[in-house]
Amino acid sequence: MFDQLFIPNPDAEAPTPIRPRKGIVIGVGQVGIACVYSLLIQDCFDELILQDINQDRVTGEVMDLAHGMPFISPTDLKTGTIADVGQDADIVIITAGAAQKSGESRLNLVERNVSLFKGLLTDVVKYCPNAILLIVSNPVDVMTYVTLKISGFPSSRVIGSGTVLDTARFRSLLAQKMDIDARSVHAYIIGEHGDSEVPVWSTAYIGGAKLVKGDWANLSASEQNELTGIFNQVKNAAYEIIQRKGYTSYAIGLAVTDIVKAIVRSQERVLTVSSLINGLYGIRDVCLSLPTVVNDRGGLKKVNLPLSETEEKHLKQSAQVLRDVFNKLNL
Repeated sequence: MFDQLFIPNPDAEAPTPIRPRKGIVIGVGQVGIACVYSLLIQDCFDELILQDINQDRVTGEVMDLAHGMPFISPTDLKTGTIADVGQDADIVIITAGAAQKSGESRLNLVERNVSLFKGLLTDVVKYCPNAILLIVSNPVDVMTYVTLKISGFPSSRVIGSGTVLDTARFRSLLAQKMDIDARSVHAYIIGEHGDSEVPVWSTAYIGGAKLVKGDWANLSASEQNELTGIFNQVKNAAYEIIQRKGYTSYAIGLAVTDIVKAIVRSQERVLTVSSLINGLYGIRDVCLSLPTVVNDRGGLKKVNLPLSETEEKHLKQSAQVLRDVFNKLNL
């Protein structure tokens, strides 16, 4: 019946095959579905597969989202597994994992999530051998390291969302303090996505002007307290949100989309993703966040930030926190 609506043009040439942009999101809880929604409305994929252990939930989410397709660029959205419909995906985004409880640190989630990853990565490696793996599950630096070791993929193709969101929070709070657009603030949070993360005050710039002039030790006590208060808001933001609403979702969904756009559109963006560090600042065999150029090959290269002596010391301490956890893993 529907074929009768169209009159074919006999002179029309066959379309040139174009490989669709294909992604899969494993884990469609609050974080996963926020990522999916943001990815859809920003036209990141031509085909997007959602995989979750709760079949009814994920089917309902797809039905709901499908009804909004007339309002956005079309995406072939479906449920399924990598083995069934997700083969040869360009990007596999993993948000699956135990939810972080109120008052629980990200590192407390390690044991519960490592065993989960050992199971789900089997199909990822088998059916998506050329994919870039983007890890969002917490503790993200640990799970990125676990994924790297289990998958055997090149380190450039295993990245975590890292401190991309922390960096955004940092810039947002600084912008609020100065009543300016956050896009005019250039400042980074590096290290662990967690309690040992490090604010890089020495390279923080506002419209080209250096925020902190001179060494941190030369600042007055009131200036140090003011800046420390801003950083503490950044570091504790997730705990505050979880205490009030039970989870974080919207901002991390936008952060993941920013990373995906850098990959699928090969934007050469500098983002603080988590990836393997082997030698920079004397840190080896640890996944943590540093400004990294991201394109269609994954984490291409890292920015060699000129850290202050104090910042480098704190970064090494952050790396040691993660190293202590990695050493306990049974991989």
